[in-house]
Amino acid sequence: MVESRPPLVQASKRAAAIAGALERIAVPEADEGARTVEIASRGYTLGLLPFDISQRFQALVQSRPCSWIFTSATLSVGENFGHFSGRLGLQDATSLKIESPFNYEQQGVLLLPEGLPPPASPQYVCSVLEVAVPLIEASRGGAFVLFTSHRALSQGAALLRTRWGADPPFNLYVQGDQPREQLLRAFRDDGYGVLLGTASFWEGVDVKGQALRLVVIEKLPFASPDDPIVKARIAHLEANDGNGFRDYQLPEAALALKQGVGRLVRSEEDFGVVALCDPRIVERSYGRVFLDALPPFRITRDTDDAVRFLKRHSPPPRGADDRPVVAIRARARRARSSTA
Repeated sequence: MVESRPPLVQASKRAAAIAGALERIAVPEADEGARTVEIASRGYTLGLLPFDISQRFQALVQSRPCSWIFTSATLSVGENFGHFSGRLGLQDATSLKIESPFNYEQQGVLLLPEGLPPPASPQYVCSVLEVAVPLIEASRGGAFVLFTSHRALSQGAALLRTRWGADPPFNLYVQGDQPREQLLRAFRDDGYGVLLGTASFWEGVDVKGQALRLVVIEKLPFASPDDPIVKARIAHLEANDGNGFRDYQLPEAALALKQGVGRLVRSEEDFGVVALCDPRIVERSYGRVFLDALPPFRITRDTDDAVRFLKRHSPPPRGADDRPVVAIRARARRARSSTA
């Protein structure tokens, strides 16, 4: 009997669970979620991503009668917690926004550069780097350049390498060249490096101090409309009288931008510039949603203004501390020669 053999009992339960999961993935309710297939070298994974988790989460909350506290710097879009609380079904939750201890108006500048082409332009990444390079030179490195796609990242890295040639003024750290943590460690230790990255560097990265003093953001981080999961979520919202852009794409992008901008000021001693290069933030009505989600940096559209700020707060050039000593020793040698 199976019941008398524990390993077979466990195998039977496991097989039943897998069969139930497969049945649910194969025949979901019409608007339950998006079915996915992830293919790897040694197999594949089937999944079901639910569109609405609020009922399940509420059942979890009610099964555990205790206080639930959610804390994060990126729970709200501006003053509104509705996007986060709505997705979890937390309609009656109490919210509290605590202001940051950082003096953003003194510690940072948000540059919204003028004259950039539309993001769909073939010359867009090149134009972004034309803005970025003078800022990188003024900050003497210590820069993140964040892209929204691997294609733009590769293009940006190629353009910078071509521009700087075999003897670049700053060490270039490009996502994919080394493991993420190794890149970050090298960037921190360098102090004058330029790191190019995509989504994984927009959040969960903490570089305090002068090692990071400039963040250049290529484009507003809207999820790709061609992504199958994004398409499915939009279709679900619109089938239920929602608006895919207003209710999903826009707040998700605003929170992602807030994460990226948040890489710059990590302590009371940090200073720097965020250059947000996407012209849509000032040309489209929804740009205000993004600006309201960001820290209250001083805003400028004058690149020269941002350059001056960086020059005031950036460290001396690499090796500058050694040059006065060399000059003094050289003068001392000349003095001894003339005396002799």
